[in-house]
Amino acid sequence: MDNKVIPGKVTVEPGVLETIARLTTKTVPGVVKIAEPTDVERFLGLSGNSVQVHVVEGRVSVDLHIMAEPGISLLQLGRLVQQNVTEAIQKMIGMPVEAVNVYIEDVLFPVPVVETAAAA
Repeated sequence: MDNKVIPGKVTVEPGVLETIARLTTKTVPGVVKIAEPTDVERFLGLSGNSVQVHVVEGRVSVDLHIMAEPGISLLQLGRLVQQNVTEAIQKMIGMPVEAVNVYIEDVLFPVPVVETAAAA
């Protein structure tokens, strides 16, 4: 790739950063899903965004609300999410990442399947 400087500017919308953070987080082993805002949060008009991106003076901060699978270290999961999201934003956009805040909302255990007796 040629490093020639071309006049003009490149603007990345915050929604793009949110998409990068969301998709990267979903690929981390141990993340079941991105948390969904509750009906109460929607009713009260609270932000309820599971992924929030803030850009201040060219530095990115991300807030992520996730659901984890059981039987893993939640601390290690949070750190891995932080690392992966930071690397993805820096690699794809080239912006410095100030912080990645991970909020583990819940641990989702599999729902047991209840077998019904077959009628004779």
